[in-house]
Amino acid sequence: MVMTVPVNGNVSSPLDALVGRARAGDMAAFDGLMQAVEERVVSIAWRMLGTKDQAQDAAQEVFLRMFRHLATYRTGSDFRSWVSGITVNVCRDLMRKRGSAASLDEEREAGRLPEPSAPPATEEDLLAGERWSAVARALQTLPPNERAAIVLRDLEGLPTEEVARILGSSPTTVRSQISTGRAKVRAFCDRFFGGMR
Repeated sequence: MVMTVPVNGNVSSPLDALVGRARAGDMAAFDGLMQAVEERVVSIAWRMLGTKDQAQDAAQEVFLRMFRHLATYRTGSDFRSWVSGITVNVCRDLMRKRGSAASLDEEREAGRLPEPSAPPATEEDLLAGERWSAVARALQTLPPNERAAIVLRDLEGLPTEEVARILGSSPTTVRSQISTGRAKVRAFCDRFFGGMR
């Protein structure tokens, strides 16, 4: 990876060069920033909100906030983590607006819970699809902070310290949220598969 050294002496990534140009009004540079983070933004939003359509809507809001608040990004920080934080906040806002009153059946009818998109080729594929469906349903039942911690740590594979920075929390709190969230997901999946017998 090519590293650049800005005037203030902090080491920064090539994305920081794009940030500088975007702050100066270069829309092509801003497009480059969006392309660099789009996959992560949509992935986090899809897992937090439950559907691709909602994830796409959330991504648009994330990019709007990214544009509005680009001046607050500290050069030399991790740009992708900064945008992940914006994504989590947008998803929390959308979840609050959506409310938590809907039951899982209402969620299913509204198309908010993902289903395997293609028919399984083997019994193993079928089981994997059922497991993912159960985990996706379980995620939708978690409180926003636990859901965000699980999505960022377990599904996006980010280190606990980075998750803590993104969520504005301590690593200890994040570890607790992950532990509690995992237990709830396991319990949900146990009930889900127990009910299928």
